[in-house]
Amino acid sequence: MVKEISISSKDDLSDDEIKRIKSYFSNMPIHEILIGLKFAKNRWDAKNAGTLKVGRKSIINDEVHSITPEQATWRLNNWKLMIKNYRKRGYSYPTISRIKKLLQEIKKND
Repeated sequence: MVKEISISSKDDLSDDEIKRIKSYFSNMPIHEILIGLKFAKNRWDAKNAGTLKVGRKSIINDEVHSITPEQATWRLNNWKLMIKNYRKRGYSYPTISRIKKLLQEIKKND
């Protein structure tokens, strides 16, 4: 049984965009489309709220932004404590490793 839906948009849709939307709805299970739309909505909400942190680079830059060589030295000397704090925040080990590498560079530039 084929069901038809109607979509309204605030944006002007091109013919190509309409074809792509139709293709998605005809070729993908609705459950998968809803998962993708939920992800896109949550991302959109976070972006509008200013809380969207995209990717590892932004996390690393937030951690080492305006760190003085003295602060970098302290963090490296207390690295086990820093790892514990980073893991509490949900950072992966590759991310933590990259933060450490940048802290070492800041310390070296002193």
